[in-house]
Amino acid sequence: MDWDDLRIFLAVARSESLSGAGKRLALDPATVGRRIARLEERTATLLFNKSPQGYVLTEDGLRLLPHAEATEAATAGAAESLSRFEGAGGITGQIRLGAPDGCANYLLPPVIAEISAANPGLEVQLVALPRVFNLSKREADMAIGVSRPQAGRLTVQKLTDYRLSLAAHPDYLAKAAPITSYDDLQGHRIVGYIPDMIFDKELDYLGELGLTHVDVASNSVPVQLQLLRAGAGLGVVHDFALPQAPELSRVLADTVRLTRAFWLIRHEGDARSVRLSRFADALALGIRREVQRLEAFS
Repeated sequence: MDWDDLRIFLAVARSESLSGAGKRLALDPATVGRRIARLEERTATLLFNKSPQGYVLTEDGLRLLPHAEATEAATAGAAESLSRFEGAGGITGQIRLGAPDGCANYLLPPVIAEISAANPGLEVQLVALPRVFNLSKREADMAIGVSRPQAGRLTVQKLTDYRLSLAAHPDYLAKAAPITSYDDLQGHRIVGYIPDMIFDKELDYLGELGLTHVDVASNSVPVQLQLLRAGAGLGVVHDFALPQAPELSRVLADTVRLTRAFWLIRHEGDARSVRLSRFADALALGIRREVQRLEAFS
């Protein structure tokens, strides 16, 4: 069994389809299907269960998966070693980073810009989505999460704590009933997440404040911020996003101060990659600095 066979096996395992694997590999789906069939024939092993819903690993396929991933990591490490030997000056190649949309919009642009300027041979792909990334399917090389994963073959590094506040536009506050305590919040229009689209328990800010209703909702943090700027109600805002909306006013500033953390999540097999580790270190330093700068400004 050679690396090329394992490369195609991994692409199908991660995409759960021939078409998805073909896109990853720049191959025709029919070619991918023939290669998988040939691999199964050579090994006399059924690696995937095929159905209209896609390709799902069998028990034998699941046993092969960590070995294929280890081979992938070793191959990448060998290429990385040669690049260093040839005198590559900085971080090179392509790195795909997944991040929640609030972090991606308000924190990461200057951080990524600084890292990219210092490493001209680096290509960074920033994927901003309001959901958890599946690293086992290689949706990204690494991802920023709002909670520490409790399962999976992953390495996790805490990046930084960050704060959140309750805020609203002065026009809304001028027309609404006064707010002097938590009890007063119940009669106000609330902007927040769509309840059944909260992808992580750490995002249930309103529940922590004892609020059970959301009058205007979005699954997107930037959209929620724009709703608050438009006077749609009051809601929880990242302190690092407040410089983007200086017209907003904090509400119950002395009592409502939520704290959360960002975590950098990587596939366990990537821990030996010097290239990814250097990027992770630069990212962690940049994010910590940017949070401190923006929170001080806000």
